[in-house]
Amino acid sequence: MSRFEGGGFGGSFSVDGENVDVDLAEFGGNRPAPRDPAPQDDGRVRLQKALAHAGVASRRACEALITGGRVTVNGRVRRELGSRIDPDRDDVRVDGVVVQLDSSKRYFVLNKPRGVVSTMRDENGRPDLREFTDRVDDRLYNVGRLDTDTSGLLILTNDGELAHRLAHPSFGVSKTYVAKVRGRVTAAVIQRLRDGVELSDGPIRADRAKLLPGGSGGSHSLVEITLHSGRNRIVRRMLAEVGHPVEELVRRRFGPLHLGALRSGQMRELSAAERGALLSAVEEGGAVTAGRPGDGKGARGMRGVAARGNPHGRRDAASSGGRGSPTGGANSVAGRRQNDAQQPRGKRKGDGR
Repeated sequence: MSRFEGGGFGGSFSVDGENVDVDLAEFGGNRPAPRDPAPQDDGRVRLQKALAHAGVASRRACEALITGGRVTVNGRVRRELGSRIDPDRDDVRVDGVVVQLDSSKRYFVLNKPRGVVSTMRDENGRPDLREFTDRVDDRLYNVGRLDTDTSGLLILTNDGELAHRLAHPSFGVSKTYVAKVRGRVTAAVIQRLRDGVELSDGPIRADRAKLLPGGSGGSHSLVEITLHSGRNRIVRRMLAEVGHPVEELVRRRFGPLHLGALRSGQMRELSAAERGALLSAVEEGGAVTAGRPGDGKGARGMRGVAARGNPHGRRDAASSGGRGSPTGGANSVAGRRQNDAQQPRGKRKGDGR
């Protein structure tokens, strides 16, 4: 069967020795159903596939999250299986926790040892962050800084936008430190840190401060302090002002992320839950301790995976080759202290240390 001009269908027939072309449509013949045009590849993907690829859960579990009304796309609940999204433009959340759909964005947490400079290349030849970032193919940058003599949690990422937001004062992401200080710290000293002290560059107060039980003796004390301010060497200066100079200092928490059991000199890539918590934190003023997307508890007030700090002990290629003793100094004692409480908002400039 062939197609005629005008869209008809038919063929050639012999009538009295002459060939005659006949359009069968004129005699009630059925035309073949038109074929659907080939689908266009517009970059959109199925919602459940995007969630599974982002590490939220298995494909089947993601389908259950969608039909259960726990997934939103651009602020609206999406219950239809097979609905498509644009990973580059759409805002997707599970139980209010942001899902990072861009697989090219990578996030790591490093337990920075003492003696390492928080820069990618030190002009004076001191140990710098290249020792750790060279383990990853992507080019990473540090979020904020820690003093050379301060150890603890440092975020490394290739997500420039998130790094800017985490470091910007307006987002007020809180950071928690444990300090080993000289002398016996009293309750009156802790209250003074909460009320505020006057420094050369202006007043400052801790959002939260407490004396860690079992960490104090006649000559030294352990103090946990949380604040938003990132003024230069602010924790050391505050404690010196109240008469207790810092001997060792470790950052245990940055926003919703906790150092957990990560040893000095080791780094690991964040889980999907931790990525979501970190992205949510810059929207909520740093007051998010989000758990695993899909656990049904939402982004606020959860003592989840991000707060516990890699509870499954997951290690990847970037985690190997750590240096430094896992049992030495304030880093060891502080490692046994975990505080998941929410922190109030305060002043902040730049990076805490």
